[in-house]
Amino acid sequence: MARVSLDPIGEAADTESSAWQRNVTHTQLLEARILGLRAEVRAGWGPKYEARCHDKGKLTTWERIDRLADAGSEVRPVGTFVNQGEDFGGRTSPAAGVITAFVRIGGRHTVVIANDNTVASGSWWPRTPEKIQRAQEIALRLKVPVVYLVDCSGLFLPQQGRTFPGKRGAGHIFKMNSLLSDAGVPQIAGVFGDCIAGGGYMPIISDKVVMTEQAYMVIAGAALIKGAKSQHITSLGIGGADVHVHLSGCADQRVPDDQTCIDVIRAEIQSLPTSAVPYYRYGVEPAPPAFPTDELAGVFPDSHTHRYAVREVIARLLDASLFWEFHPDRGEEMVCGVGRISGLHVGIVANNQDLVRRPDDPSKRRAGGILYREGIAKVAAFSRACNADGIPLVWLQDISGFDIGPEAERLGLLGYGSSLIYTNSTNTVPMITVLLRKASGAGYYAMAGHPYDPVLQLSTPMTRLAVMEGRTLAIGAFNAKLDDDFQIATDDPDERAKIQQGMAKVEQTIEGDMDPVASARQMDTDEIVLLGELRGYLETIVEMSYQAYGVRRIKNPRIWSLHDLEVLAR
Repeated sequence: MARVSLDPIGEAADTESSAWQRNVTHTQLLEARILGLRAEVRAGWGPKYEARCHDKGKLTTWERIDRLADAGSEVRPVGTFVNQGEDFGGRTSPAAGVITAFVRIGGRHTVVIANDNTVASGSWWPRTPEKIQRAQEIALRLKVPVVYLVDCSGLFLPQQGRTFPGKRGAGHIFKMNSLLSDAGVPQIAGVFGDCIAGGGYMPIISDKVVMTEQAYMVIAGAALIKGAKSQHITSLGIGGADVHVHLSGCADQRVPDDQTCIDVIRAEIQSLPTSAVPYYRYGVEPAPPAFPTDELAGVFPDSHTHRYAVREVIARLLDASLFWEFHPDRGEEMVCGVGRISGLHVGIVANNQDLVRRPDDPSKRRAGGILYREGIAKVAAFSRACNADGIPLVWLQDISGFDIGPEAERLGLLGYGSSLIYTNSTNTVPMITVLLRKASGAGYYAMAGHPYDPVLQLSTPMTRLAVMEGRTLAIGAFNAKLDDDFQIATDDPDERAKIQQGMAKVEQTIEGDMDPVASARQMDTDEIVLLGELRGYLETIVEMSYQAYGVRRIKNPRIWSLHDLEVLAR
């Protein structure tokens, strides 16, 4: 067999039904909250600080990014909600004071890292270094260019204890600069203003450094020098463009203003090799799904306990809704197969929510959304084959965990689960994880959750990430106080009330922990995307996975290992 045959998947939805409309209404409510929070983050510290930038003749950071991007292309932020809602001594740090995003420049995908000059002059807050490093890590793994838009006054000093010293503190940014350089990943820095201490170090290892006339790079600013050495001098005089372009050699080019700097950066990116994406499409043009991605808002039920057809989700993500399913009659709780996104091959692994047949007695059914032995073995074999063939893997998680109980232990689920975890831990192919709804227990790990280093993990407004649901965890926490039917085992009304209160508090805490914004705040996920945006984010990250030439194994589809597995299954 020369190539896998992709077949149509999915059905037209009854968008007029009451259930569909109820689902859409529920989804829109969840998404409205995310849209509101995004608007707050994008505003930074507000119009006053935006006006300050304009009064200095400078663009705001978002204005720079929008002008940097190709016309008509979408800027796809990651890390939008880092530090969301946290108080730092009466101050907030929207998006941790730094914008990280995937930006198409001159037809090439790049990772842009830009200090938000409307938030404390681009200072680094707690988690700012980790957020910058996460963006650098994505670029390093996919070998896509990095663009730094530097306008940074250094650490936010009142919080330096949470920013300066740790293993992933500010200094690790410069190690990542070095690793990117060592790997031959292009790095281009535009310096637009304050560039003090760590902010001064960040651009230096870049291949090209462009400074505006308002920019300066210094180890210490004028105020510190005045205090330490009693010298009256401006920061611009210490390390402005005339110093670093013409004397120190720490910068390559000086330009008059922000727009010219952006134009130079665009020209530098356009001088790089073109994208390999058209080559790896093998003559196939990208195509939208046969069913609109916007319909995902109605596919998902308005309750996280209700089932839905995961193949309908896949049909609204893949090009032309075409899919080759791997072993559809084995391990039915898992759906695995190959399709295309933006004309490029991807492997899909998804949790089937339907009731599925028991392998030992097909006349009986059991719950989907759980990992059983056959499904684990199927996913592990599929994951290994995709890794061997160089096919990026998209994991669509909606999982309650592994099967439990005497039968599960007798069947060796611990061993099969360990095999899957080993496979995903040692895979080198790009893996993209999407937490559609539930991401619970060790199933979250086995399905390439964040601890297993997917190149990107996305959440949705309905994602519930936790070891288990709140009620279940409360029962586990108070198990010693409960009888065999999980009822409170006491006749003392005061003690009963105390246990009830304690269980309710645990359940409430877990519900709060499962909020996707809480996960994004502490970088337990990379970005929260609306359901209608999911296809666009996947297009971008899949194209990024195929953009560079010669940096990872990408086998011709005629010689895929998947063909061998299919033949043996027959």
